[in-house]
This record gives sequence, C-alpha cells and structure tokens, in this order.
Amino acid sequence: MSEEYVRSTQGVFQFELSGDDGGTWYIDLKTKGGSAGFGKPPVTADVVMSMSSADFVKMFTGKLKPTPAFMSGKLSVKGDTVLVAMSLGKMLPQFVFEH
Repeated sequence: MSEEYVRSTQGVFQFELSGDDGGTWYIDLKTKGGSAGFGKPPVTADVVMSMSSADFVKMFTGKLKPTPAFMSGKLSVKGDTVLVAMSLGKMLPQFVFEH
C-alpha cells in the first residue's frame, strides 16, 4: 500500500464476515503506512461493512463488484458511506488477496 494512497484515502474499514473463515478484519488507510489484519482496527473504524466471507473473497478477487453487492443486500454498510463510494472501488485493486 503506497503512502500516497493511504494519505489520499484517510479511512479505516472494518469487515464483519460471516460463514466459513468469518470474523472481524480491518484495513487501516488512515494511520501512517496503512495496515490490515484480523480483529478490530487499532483506531475506530470509519466504516463497518458486513457480508459473508465467500462474498468478501469474490469482491476482493474482482468477481463481485461493490455496488451490485450492496444493492443486492450481500454487503451492508454502516458509517461513512461517501468514503465507501469514493474508496472501495479504488482500494480493491491495491490488494493481492489469496484464499
């Protein structure tokens, strides 16, 4: 994650995942250098997104787009929805996600 991308995004995303391999995960694009991990973020999340772990994998591997996921009820968002709309689509290609 580039420092410029973290500086331009300035958001903390928390994912509440259900199903196999579920749990709480985060992506911190607010703290210097950015970070990601299992559990709650080190600072308060700006956005909390809930979805199944299977749909999360699909979204981060490009097989499920965020807007259709939200519109179909596969993705629930609480918090700064403007941040999600502006950042999630740009964020996904930044990560290499293997499952």
